[in-house]
Amino acid sequence: DKKEPDAKIAKTEETSDKEEEEKSTKPPAGGSKSGWKNWKKTKESDSGGEESKITYCHWLLKSEPESRLEKGVDVKFSIDDLKAQPNQTTFWDGVRNYQARNFLRAMKLGQQAFFYHSNCKEPGIVAIVKIVKEAYPDHTQFDQKDPHYDSSSRKENPKWSMVDVQFVRMTKRFIPLSEIKAHHLAHKADGGPLKNMMLFTRQRLSIQPLTQEEFDFVLSLEEEKPQ
Repeated sequence: DKKEPDAKIAKTEETSDKEEEEKSTKPPAGGSKSGWKNWKKTKESDSGGEESKITYCHWLLKSEPESRLEKGVDVKFSIDDLKAQPNQTTFWDGVRNYQARNFLRAMKLGQQAFFYHSNCKEPGIVAIVKIVKEAYPDHTQFDQKDPHYDSSSRKENPKWSMVDVQFVRMTKRFIPLSEIKAHHLAHKADGGPLKNMMLFTRQRLSIQPLTQEEFDFVLSLEEEKPQ
């Protein structure tokens, strides 16, 4: 078992469902509707024009970068806290929502995720991490001193899981929620890649899947000047 870091890890999803290998070729970003259409045309051309089945192969992980006490424990965990961990790696504990837990259990070794600062003055994406250990029992569910202790969970049949994540790199710039939302609204009206992004359709989940198209488009925004 890993030693728990001094700063309590805040990668949490409360029981009440409380809110909130980089690609070698990136699609061109664009604030206009035509921007994503041109990108889609290029992508379809590269794949022979075939529509691929929707699959989730990337993730968005929410964590709180600002101090907040939960049952007397500070649940803050920012990207700087992750970078300060040994080997820049830690476990993603404290998830207490069944759908978010199931997403954790679906994660595969090597898959990449956006590290998203949540429940703060300006939420948004700050970095990329990767899954370095697939789902295993979350030890905090059995720790009575932990704010996410679950007395109904049994060691022979644990309810809650966690994965290990490792820092990959910072995004080239901070990508704020407001900017992603603007693209989501435009794509909703015009059928773009972010039209069904779970960040807006299931915004309360702290663990969210992303399609390849969603991940690529959001990642391409780091190349653009802030709106």
